[in-house]
Amino acid sequence: MLGAVTSIHAHGPERLGPVPTHRLTEEHRTAMDAFTQTRRTEIFGPFVPLLWSPEVMVRIGALGEYLRHRSAFPPRLSEFMILIAARHWTQQYEWSFHCPIAIQAGVDRAVIEALAGGRRPESMSEDQEILYDFCTELVQTTGVSDPTYARTLATFGEKGVIDAITITGYYTLLAMVLNTARTPPEPGAPTLAPLPR
Repeated sequence: MLGAVTSIHAHGPERLGPVPTHRLTEEHRTAMDAFTQTRRTEIFGPFVPLLWSPEVMVRIGALGEYLRHRSAFPPRLSEFMILIAARHWTQQYEWSFHCPIAIQAGVDRAVIEALAGGRRPESMSEDQEILYDFCTELVQTTGVSDPTYARTLATFGEKGVIDAITITGYYTLLAMVLNTARTPPEPGAPTLAPLPR
């Protein structure tokens, strides 16, 4: 199993669960219909608590669709960046949901193990190294150095820089929602141990 179980965010009852049927408004139902038509699945994960603000859920969902399927990065790199954000926030659902997707997309298990343990992976490809430095600097220092920026720009271009920032920011936002809501991880999926702060 990749990573140890439990985190401070998992303790206590789930908050902001599904909107009860008797409280669903027309705006909720419209948002639910838009989600299921776009995603071809029922509302899940972070979108369960986000439905409490239906327009926010729809707008965030649209951004997520772009980042997952049409960004400057193939899934091997976008899923890698998602795991960096999930690890930074010790976000159990995000990690449990995206870890298997990352493996399927070609992210090496040793890389994932290192991320789970809060370590810099030793077996990254060059493009992963560039994005690791960019994303970890961004979340740890609230910015990126000139050398890191220049290397990222030279490799991925301006669109890649913006999309890397947006992937990091989007999954940070979802992590904040999920941690606040105490959304449980996928049953039986790998989860994260807290990192020392």
